[in-house]
Amino acid sequence: MPDVVYGWNAVAEALESGEQLDEVLMAEGASPGGGHGRTLKLARKRGVPLRRVPRAALDRLSDGAVHQGILAKVADYAYRDLNEILAVAIRRGEPPFLLVLDAIQDVHNLGALIRSAEAAGAHGVLIPTHHAAGVTPAVRKASSGAVSHIAVARTDLAEALEILRARDVRVVGLAEDGERAYTGVDLTGPVALVVGSEGRGLSAAVARRCDLLVRLPMVGRVESLNAGVAGSIVLYEALRQRGSGVAGIDASV
Repeated sequence: MPDVVYGWNAVAEALESGEQLDEVLMAEGASPGGGHGRTLKLARKRGVPLRRVPRAALDRLSDGAVHQGILAKVADYAYRDLNEILAVAIRRGEPPFLLVLDAIQDVHNLGALIRSAEAAGAHGVLIPTHHAAGVTPAVRKASSGAVSHIAVARTDLAEALEILRARDVRVVGLAEDGERAYTGVDLTGPVALVVGSEGRGLSAAVARRCDLLVRLPMVGRVESLNAGVAGSIVLYEALRQRGSGVAGIDASV
């Protein structure tokens, strides 16, 4: 059964990335206001059938989620493997930069982290095979379509981290008791940033394979930041440090 993508941004990004779409469904009476006309132009350019349907049909296909009056039927998400992600770095002529998510279960956190990873220039995202959210329609929407532009691999994290370390990729995990502040760590070379789950943080098997654990300073009364927020902060610190090779970014800021 085909997967679905819903929401104007998510459908537009799926079209722009070249994903195989069976058709685009738009609610009867819906008007593509603002910049949403771009989505319909992309559909026509790609030759993807566009069909008007009752809004109730979109409600059913999106399982009651907020679809904004548009939905596309696509093939199941095609997960990549670690070697494919490393090949992206080679093609770009850049040191590997990966985000590793240790059992993130909230689809909004997963989508937000994929979006931040893509925006920060990461070459790919690793998620575990079991006990974690996968790339679902809700994740596609939460990522604002970023999942169409960055490779996501579903794999055994412990094994993947061993492979990365053997290839001289530094594994840096986020933890409340990290020995150093995230701003005091060199993130310019080959690096994999690891974010733990919403409840337990990093699993023991993953924490053991980290070369270094870093923390985010906390001066307020809350104990920790949301996983999506914490991961995004460190991703952007990595982008800041690596910025000398990115147009428009001043690494000295």
